[in-house]
Amino acid sequence: MFDVLLSLAISFTITFLAIPVIINVAEMKKLFDVPDARKIHQFAITPLGGIGIFAGFVFGCLLTVNFKSSAEFQYFIAATLVIFFLGLKDDILVISPIKKFIGQVLAAFLIIYYGRIQIHSMHGFFGIHDLPEMFSLLLSYFAVIVIINSFNLIDGVDGLAGTLGMMSSALFGIYFLSKGMAPYYTLAFSLCGSLLAFLIFNFQPAKIFMGDTGSLLIGVVNAILALKFIDPGNGPEFSRPMEASPAIGFTILMIPLLDTLRVFAIRIFKRRSPFSPDRNHIHHLLLDRGFSHRTITLLLVAVNVSMVVFVYLARSLGTTILILSVIALFFTFIAVAYYSRPHESLDWANDLADQKEKVKESKLVTFIRDSMLEQKN
Repeated sequence: MFDVLLSLAISFTITFLAIPVIINVAEMKKLFDVPDARKIHQFAITPLGGIGIFAGFVFGCLLTVNFKSSAEFQYFIAATLVIFFLGLKDDILVISPIKKFIGQVLAAFLIIYYGRIQIHSMHGFFGIHDLPEMFSLLLSYFAVIVIINSFNLIDGVDGLAGTLGMMSSALFGIYFLSKGMAPYYTLAFSLCGSLLAFLIFNFQPAKIFMGDTGSLLIGVVNAILALKFIDPGNGPEFSRPMEASPAIGFTILMIPLLDTLRVFAIRIFKRRSPFSPDRNHIHHLLLDRGFSHRTITLLLVAVNVSMVVFVYLARSLGTTILILSVIALFFTFIAVAYYSRPHESLDWANDLADQKEKVKESKLVTFIRDSMLEQKN
């Protein structure tokens, strides 16, 4: 318990002290995310909050994890470093989806190959148990990359990605704490503490955004925790995972995971890139119904937690029934939100297709240049 409190205190304090400094530097250097027709925010706000989240998280881990007894954690930290620089470059410079994907594959490689975390069994999902090595690797890579992207794409309204990330990391942390798996609950609570501090500045009205730096970091840490939760390993103390663990792990991440897969499917069905922007996310549907950012965040987190409680209590029903039930209830919720809208959501796909080719320069630099011209005039 001392390690939990220490990791929480260190990560919270560092992030809480770092965020105001980042905001002040951004104001001095005009490092802002400029609103446009597709974005929800109306004022220029810095997207560099992920720097503060990363600083708190890393210090919380480095000062509490015993790397001698948990050698795999050096590779987990290396994976978060890859994601950090990838996200930071994407926040400052426009990078292509393929470059972002390559960076995510590299992070997944460090987690799976060097960190020795891999899904070896489906635990009875559709009657499947042990997986062949090739299918196990493909499923593990797919899971890591989808989880990383899911938190990146759900980051659409103030406080949503941060609150969902804090909820999921706290739930995984509580489980690993109950099993005495100190490095993993330290990892979880370090992220939880830094996100708690960040949300003080990110809840509506937001003073700062986490950007890709923060959302990708939440994704990669939750990917590590989720895979370890589903397949804890072969050690004597970890040989028996929780009953229906894939269903419970899936439900903990259900909002970002299912919304991402749903939106990707819609884009592919419309013959568009799955990474092309639109307004089909679950938070866009709720915004169209007139809900505020704060209400959307609290509603989706409440739905997610309720589903986790339901699946945990009903875990004896088995992985297949529980996962299918969660998917059915989620899409029922989506259908209610979609068909009860007071007006049709705006479709930005055609407008975005007509835009000029992306300029290979920083959006932040562009804003700096425009601000300097305004001062001269």
